[in-house]
Order: sequence, then structure tokens, then C-alpha cells
Amino acid sequence: MLNWSFPYASRRAPVFARNVVATSQPLAAEAGIDALRRGGNAVDAALATAITLTVVEPTMNGLGSDAFAIVWDGEALHGVNGSGRSPRAWNAERFAHLSEMPVHGWDAVTVPGAVDVWSTLSERFGALPFDALFEAAIHYAREGFQVGHITAQAWQAAVETYRGFDGFMAHFAPDGSGPGPGELVRRPDIARSLEQIAESGGEAFYRGALAQAIVANATAMGGAMSLEDLADHSTEWVTPGAQAYRNVTLHEIPPNGQGLAAQIALAILAHRDLRALPANSVESVHLQVEAMKIAIRAAFDHFADPGSMAVSPETLLDPVSIERVARTIGHDASRLPPARLPVSQDTVYLTAADAEGRMVSFIQSNYRGFGSGIVVPGTGIAMQNRGNGFTLEPGHPNQVAGGKRPYHTIIPGFVTENGAPRMSFGVMGGHMQHQGHVQMVYRIFDLGENPQAASDAPRWQVLPDYTLALEDGFSDRVATELAGRGHTVVRVDPDVPLFGGAQLIYRLDDGYCAASDHRKEGLAAGF
Repeated sequence: MLNWSFPYASRRAPVFARNVVATSQPLAAEAGIDALRRGGNAVDAALATAITLTVVEPTMNGLGSDAFAIVWDGEALHGVNGSGRSPRAWNAERFAHLSEMPVHGWDAVTVPGAVDVWSTLSERFGALPFDALFEAAIHYAREGFQVGHITAQAWQAAVETYRGFDGFMAHFAPDGSGPGPGELVRRPDIARSLEQIAESGGEAFYRGALAQAIVANATAMGGAMSLEDLADHSTEWVTPGAQAYRNVTLHEIPPNGQGLAAQIALAILAHRDLRALPANSVESVHLQVEAMKIAIRAAFDHFADPGSMAVSPETLLDPVSIERVARTIGHDASRLPPARLPVSQDTVYLTAADAEGRMVSFIQSNYRGFGSGIVVPGTGIAMQNRGNGFTLEPGHPNQVAGGKRPYHTIIPGFVTENGAPRMSFGVMGGHMQHQGHVQMVYRIFDLGENPQAASDAPRWQVLPDYTLALEDGFSDRVATELAGRGHTVVRVDPDVPLFGGAQLIYRLDDGYCAASDHRKEGLAAGF
């Protein structure tokens, strides 16, 4: 039984309905609801939402994004890995003159997978025609949409980062600056690209006119992306990994994503009774943080394209090893070396569920803000910079190479209980994501907090150098006592978007409870 009190400061209320959508941008959420009202199912709703997000929240995602999904089709779970591989021409020598992987430019771009995820999921599970899923996105791109206040802030800040990229400036800042809150923006270039993708079932992006435009730009700018790289891309169906925690099971997409880290942390925490500790107490936070530090270290050391991993997920979750490492957590903070892989906060997450019982957990992202800075002229396609997720360390399983998927931060989450679906959820925000998954599972299934309260609660984050960041809402006493245990504690300004954004759908006996994070400008909606 969930507790329906709301002990934390919030600007949101949960939504109860038999058909629901939750995401970080209201116009996109409404596009998903409209798909459901027109006879679509949860997959159609998720895709309509995802496609619309590429137009109305371009600071986080676009046509050049990657995507992952977990789908409950009414009978079973299905996993989708929609991350793309690096150009085949890449090798270690190409980057030998660098000390780290590029953040911007074509040498940060891997093949975008989001468009193929859309067509793949629609073909297998969708009830509406594929082109019908694009109507809202094309409308907003052609007729205009009013920019949300958080999106406007990120857009304006990004212009300085990308000022040297002519394609970016022409499409996203034609007057030299980003739009303000509520300002009407039209994107006719991406409207034409969306129409081509809708009409071709995605073929135009990988084997048609858009593919040719992408490769022409790469070639002109010294990139290695080829027509063959795009044409050979395909979405991969995967079996979501399952890790029991108390009386529920957390499901995550296996590596190259970081969802396994959330499962490692929860497997460790299963050996400590967090339910006996007060919420937000020093001991509770300390145990969660220490388990997360172990999981983060495992992620940075071992996670990569599955074909390159030397240590399997099964080995990393070995019960004997997990129990042994759980016993090492003591009163004081452990000391670990700084992490090496890059992290970012820029992602969109959405979830949808329908009256027939289908539930979808879906995430797509450019990676760092608008991504690589590459916007293919005349198309509105902003290319992600997922290649930045590789490492240059020789012999590391995630070392850059051709035709390889990089380490990924974006992860959709899903919880089952006694083999039945219970919750589809995610916490967008780069290095916050696996940590957010742990905190949502703890708050809802240990503390019994309802999804909106769990989202509203203050969060902690172990930063890449293992510093502990505490969100506003934790008491000074908790911060002081954690520091006394050896944690390097920093208090974060409430305006700093460090702690991500949660979207959750929890299945009730009849219908659902949907929640949307007050840290974003999003919406939970239903009927």
C-alpha cells in the first residue's frame, strides 16, 4: 500500500487515469494522449510523444538522437537497444593525438538510432499508421510552438557553446541568440525531414535523401560517417536484465547502457534493511551512497559494447560477490579513485500506459545538450555526440574503435511484482540516471511513498569524482554528519539542474498513477 501524503515541497499532483502519459514537455505529453484518444495504444502514445519531443525540446534530443525502450505488451517484457555504432573507419590511431574523446564535431558522432527505434516499435506493436504519429510534431515544426521556460534557459545558454557551428546557428539561433520563454519558434527544415521519415517508414534517414545529406556534410567537414554506416544500422531486440529487490524486480537494458549499475547497487542494498531506517536519515543516505559508489566504479571499469566486455553482467551480479562487497560497507565513507568516463545531464524520458495493460518506458537523447553541434544543413537534424562516451585508454573494454557502441548513460527502467508489471519509470539526467533509479525504487518499494512524493523528495548524487552532492531538502545536520563519516559533501544551488527529472507510471488495481518531476517543465496527463 502506498502512502498518499505529500511530505515534500512540490508544484505537481499525481494523475489517476486508465490511459496515461508522462514526460518532460507538456506539448509532447498531449501528443501522446491524442494518439491514445484516436485509438492508439501505449506504444503509439510513446512514439508520438518521442517524435514531438524532437521538435519542442531540442535542447535535449532530436532526429539525430539514440533511444532505448522497455515495453510490456500485455504479456511479456521486451527490450530495445537503439544506440548506434561508431563509423567503421574509426580506430585508435584517428584519436591518438588527443587526451580524451572529442565533445563536438563529426568525430563525436555515432550513427543515430532513434528514428529506427520509432519504426521498429511501430511495426511490431503499433495500432496507428506510422505516419499518423508525426502529425503533432510536423504541426509544431511548421506552424510554430511556444518555447517552455526551462527549455528557453538551456537554449540561450547553449548558443555560446555552439556559436562556432554555422549549421547550428542557422537553424537554432538565426538572429544570434536563443528564444525566450513563450516565444514562438518555427522549424520548417525539420518539418520537411519529419515528413520524409513518416512517408518512408524511416528509410529516408538511413538509406534515402536524408542519409545522403548527412554523409555529404560529414565528408565536407572531415568526418568518417558513410552511407554504409547508416544503411547497416538496425535496432537490437534485447532481453532486459532482471534483479530482485525485496518483493519486486528491477528490469534494465543490459550494457552498453548503465542500467546494470542500478541493479548492482540494489543487489547490495538488499543485504541492508533500509526499511528500518528513517527516510532521509544519515545512515540511510550513507548506505545508499556507498552501494552506489561500488556500482559506479563497476560501470566505469567494465561497461561497454557487450562484445567488448571482459566481465559479464551475470558475473557483476554474482550473489556471493554481492554479499561479500555488501559486508565491506561500514560506518565511514570508502575511498575510490575518480571516475574517468564523461557524463552529461541532457536527456528526455517519457512513459505511457493504456487501459489494455500495455506499458512503455522510453528514453532518447543527444547526450550533451544539442549534441555534437552538427546540424545538417536544410534538414534540422542535430547529430548526437555519443562518441564522446568512448575512452581512449588502451585495452579498456570501452576503448574507441570502428563499428562499436559506446558506453551509454540513458536508461529506461521497469519494475515487475510477482511477474506482473508494476511501474515504468526513468530519471533523465546523465550520471544521475542509475542513481535516480535506485532512489525511486527505494522510496516507493521500501518507504511506500507514492510516485509523485518519491519524485518530489530531495535527491543525492555521487559525482564522477565521488564527491557527494545533496539537493536542497536535506538538513544541515545530515550534511554535517555525512561529512563527519568521510564523505566530501557539497550543497547544490536549487537552480542548478543536477538532479535530473523523473517520470513515473505506477499500475494500480484499476488504472494507473502517473507522476511528473517538478524539476522539469513536464506533464503527467491521462483520461
